[in-house]
Order: sequence, then C-alpha cells, then structure tokens
Amino acid sequence: MPFIGKQPQVGAYSKLDAITASATATYNLALNSGAYYPSSANHLMVSLNGVMQAPQDSFTISGRTIIFDSALTSNDSIDFIMALGDVLDIGTPSDGTVVTTKIQNAAVTTAKLASSLDLSGKTVTMPTGAVIQVVQTTFGQQSTTTTSTSFAATGHSVSITPSSTSSKILLYVIGGGQYLPSGNTMASQTIFRNSTNIGDSTTGLQNAYTVGTTGFTITGHSMMVLDSPSTTSAITYQTYMKTAGGTYQYQGSDRGDINFIAMEIAG
Repeated sequence: MPFIGKQPQVGAYSKLDAITASATATYNLALNSGAYYPSSANHLMVSLNGVMQAPQDSFTISGRTIIFDSALTSNDSIDFIMALGDVLDIGTPSDGTVVTTKIQNAAVTTAKLASSLDLSGKTVTMPTGAVIQVVQTTFGQQSTTTTSTSFAATGHSVSITPSSTSSKILLYVIGGGQYLPSGNTMASQTIFRNSTNIGDSTTGLQNAYTVGTTGFTITGHSMMVLDSPSTTSAITYQTYMKTAGGTYQYQGSDRGDINFIAMEIAG
C-alpha cells in the first residue's frame, strides 16, 4: 500500500504532541506538528488528570480527532497521548511463531493450495474403503508347468508395501489360460503371501477340471481374495499351482496375458 511521506511502522510507539485542554470535548491530534490519524481508539493510551482513560468508553476517534465523552475545562490536564503503532500492517511473523490456534477454522481453502502437492513423504489418512495404491504385473508370452500334487510356484508375483497396518490388500488374477492334464482330474491355483497360502490349504482359490480322455484349455484365470496382512513391510504375493495328476500349465501366451493386480484398501 503506497503512502505519502513516511510509511507507518509496526510497533512505532509515539508520544503525540501536547494538547491544552479547554471548554470542549474535541481536539485534533498531531505528531511532530503534522496531523496524526490513529487506526482506532484502541491504539491510543490517554492520560487525563493523572488517570488512564478507557478507549471507546472515555473517548472515541474520528479521523485525526479525539472526542472525550464530556467537555473538558481549562482546569483539566491532558497529561499525554501515546500512539501504539499502526494496525494496517502486522509485518511478517517470525519463523515458527504462527500456531494452529491462530489459524481460523476452514480458513485454508482449496484456492490456497498449490496446484501440485507432493505427499510422497507424508502420511495421509484415507477414509475406510478408499483405494490407496494399485500395483500390477503381467505374465505375458510365457508359460510354466507342473506335475506336482503339492502347490508349486508359477513364477508370477506382485509386490506391494502397505502404508498402514490396518490396510487390506485386494488381489485379483485374471486373463491368460490354463492347460489341464488329460483324464478325469483336477488342477488348483492359489495365492501365497510370502510363504503363507492365503487360500484353502487343499483346494486353493480356483479349481479346474478335465472330463474325458483328452486335455483341453480353459481360457481365463479368475482369482480374487481380500487379504489382511497387518504390516507396513514389503509383501510379495505369488500364484501357486498343483495338479491331481498329469501335467498342468499356467499359460499366458496365445491365450493372452495374465494380470496380477494388488490394491491397497484403507481399513
């Protein structure tokens, strides 16, 4: 804000020019013989006849004029008037001096936020059920086989690091195909969290069957499970497979990619 003359200074305590009382309630204020315009009555200390006067009650301000609540006489003495700085500028607060209680509720609006916020180093609390992060890996033009009757790793995995111990991890395996052994038999798939099977220990999370004497391909893997790992350490989830007999193939080639998706859900 521009000023003519000297700009007001915050904390510039000044003793105003002396005033001789007379038979009136109204007096002009001056500082160094120049007109002085206080911001309000609350920024003046006024002593009358040795008694400090209450602003707004004992006197008010209008422009550069002080108006006492009643007319004075020549026997009265305006001892001094001190001007306590200027309230139009508060200056720049020192670092670390503005506390939470000094910020009005709802004062920080969207308009005051930067258009781009980097929260990577911050802890953000999300509402329950919100998706915090999504990780995906693809098992592409490849396949892996097993003749094991116990769960064996397919080599398809996804890793995720939860941001909170209360988070849940939604796991989804979809796409690709399965080649099952011939004959009347069954193949099973499951998902391990690190070394723990989070599906049924016997049947896993998905089962496929062959009927008849020839093997055939069933397109599309489909496994979904909601896990509660209760950790903020990195987790590796991996698909496992087994067969009740013959050779089972976890296939992501001509049948399309197999996508393994892990979503962290706020708990």
